[in-house]
Amino acid sequence: MKQTAIFDFDGVIHSYSSGWRGATVIPDPPVEGIREAINRIRHRYRVVVVSSRCYQPGGIEAIEAWLRSHDIQVDAVTDEKPPAKVLIDDRAITFDGDCGSLLEKINSFQPWTKGRRACEPDKDN
Repeated sequence: MKQTAIFDFDGVIHSYSSGWRGATVIPDPPVEGIREAINRIRHRYRVVVVSSRCYQPGGIEAIEAWLRSHDIQVDAVTDEKPPAKVLIDDRAITFDGDCGSLLEKINSFQPWTKGRRACEPDKDN
């Protein structure tokens, strides 16, 4: 059985450039290159989407419809975070065991959309 990679939806798969418009309103295109990245990842991992949208009425169905409309295949969209090898999220800080620096990391945190580029192809598939 494949291990699981969890993907957040907004800011990782959905570009989220318009911001929050409601759980069922998903107006923006995919993050550039994410379809191809997910296709490669699915060869080795089960890809599961978990989003705050999933906890609201119609959220799961809206994500599933958006994914279909953009030809992005995942293994599941759910409101339950399954055991996973990794979580891919645009608003996460990797805990490195250094409790003393957590507040500084939180205070200085910026999501990738604040200046970094979108996906680029992996060098090793």
